[in-house]
Amino acid sequence: MTRPVPDLPEALVRKHLQEMLDACRATNARPSVLTLARRLNLTNTTFRRRYPEIAQEISEQRAAPATPRRGPTEHDKLIARNAKLRRQNRDLVTQLALAAAQIQHLALRTQRLQTALESASKVTNISSRTRPR
Repeated sequence: MTRPVPDLPEALVRKHLQEMLDACRATNARPSVLTLARRLNLTNTTFRRRYPEIAQEISEQRAAPATPRRGPTEHDKLIARNAKLRRQNRDLVTQLALAAAQIQHLALRTQRLQTALESASKVTNISSRTRPR
């Protein structure tokens, strides 16, 4: 037994078709009947049976040769931007590790200098002496 599928108005189907076509142009992908059918919660066969003209339009657009775009697409721009952000992030992580190593080095050097100063001036470190009770 099949599930009953409500009839969708053609205007709604065309609205979804236009959204799908816009997304395909932005990502330089090819439209498909199956994709549109899934967006409308229909099976491929049901969609083709109920909306044969729209299915034909999609098939024609799919068969048309792809027009070469001038310049990068939005998708290409996003990929390039993400790659740039990853490189910057990697550089910042490296710089942070270097800064932490420098701080550790300075802390050790300060400790050695303080110890040398105390021994040279014959100063006793109060915190190291035990106090009588």
